[in-house]
Amino acid sequence: MKKLILALSTTVLMTSPAFAGDAAAGKDKSMMCAACHGTEGISAIPIYPNLAGQKEAYLAKQLHDFKSDKRNDPTMKGMVAALSDEDIADLAAYYASLK
Repeated sequence: MKKLILALSTTVLMTSPAFAGDAAAGKDKSMMCAACHGTEGISAIPIYPNLAGQKEAYLAKQLHDFKSDKRNDPTMKGMVAALSDEDIADLAAYYASLK
């Protein structure tokens, strides 16, 4: 029961507008992402996922998972290592805002 309550609380917190990132700041921080994911979040290389239009909470979760090693990818681990929680929120907001 405690795990269910924790999971629901986390979901509510991650989808709350109070925790939304700043898309304009995310755009400024997205230069390192553009090489693989494209300047507008649409990758020209099929092995790299498109980020444009993904849900903000999903993008933030994936970045946190790469940073914490819940998802194991050496390239992404290096990319997210220096990102703060605010950086992750801003990047997620930026890519979520794109079509």
